[in-house]
Amino acid sequence: MSELRSVERTATNIVDKPQTSIKSLWADFLALIKIGIINSNLITTFAGFWLALYFTSQNPLAHWDTFILVMLGTALVIAGGCVINNYYDRDIDLVMSRTQSRPTITGTIPLPIILGMGIAFSVLGLILLYLTTPLAALFGFIGWFVYVVLYTMWSKRKYTINTVVGSFSGAAPPLIGWAAVDSSLHPTAFVLFLIMFIWQTPHFLALAIRKKDDYAKANVPMLPSVHGNAITKRQIFIYTICLLPLPLYFFQLGTAFVVFASALNIGWFAIATYGFVMKDDQKWAKWMFIYSLNYLTLFFIGLVVATIPSFL
Repeated sequence: MSELRSVERTATNIVDKPQTSIKSLWADFLALIKIGIINSNLITTFAGFWLALYFTSQNPLAHWDTFILVMLGTALVIAGGCVINNYYDRDIDLVMSRTQSRPTITGTIPLPIILGMGIAFSVLGLILLYLTTPLAALFGFIGWFVYVVLYTMWSKRKYTINTVVGSFSGAAPPLIGWAAVDSSLHPTAFVLFLIMFIWQTPHFLALAIRKKDDYAKANVPMLPSVHGNAITKRQIFIYTICLLPLPLYFFQLGTAFVVFASALNIGWFAIATYGFVMKDDQKWAKWMFIYSLNYLTLFFIGLVVATIPSFL
């Protein structure tokens, strides 16, 4: 509690520092909304939107307004959830070295403004999604609720399955993008959801290994901090196995994509397997984390590229 009061005093006192430049405030804002998370999720949102057009044989140009609304709405909902996450987690962020530079800790942005931003972004984002379809807004709200309430406020500080709980929110963007143009939801939409759901656990467990000491210091029960790296590696290995057959579902997109996606899965599986013999867990976890980011980007860009010829 004393640490939390220290954060409150810092955020109250450090409000109008003259040396705080516009550039640094912008950097703090981007850190507050977690721009990296927004960017990666917008890729999957767009893939869901694009594939919905493909499977329903609709013209992308006829939905340019929907595209703007769904991308902006999704970005705002995610930003709102991330801002509230930062606001709520300021006590543990004060302890963890990788989060001590966040504006909720440094006080460069006042806490009341941060909370107001989180709420405003969330509400505005849901309104924009509703202007596409009510179902898109519903998926947006479910994703937000899981991340803010079930993950941030409940499971993150209590259970090692917090990563799995959070995965439901991270898997929502493809459904949001799809529902914006097709409320009937082709089964492919749920396959995209499944891929994103499975992807997140090895991605975040790799990060948890890298930041194991930080999480332990903050009493956040991440799997490697509580049960060690060995069981974490086994969990990562199992999840990469679960991804292996999923590219076969996209046979309609052509052999080239199936081969490409399968190669991505095999590569990740190979690195996961190598973790059982590699002695440097930190180096291996870094490999896994970087590969997971590239995997996500390449897989979903590949989905879009494979369908472009059908629109020409």
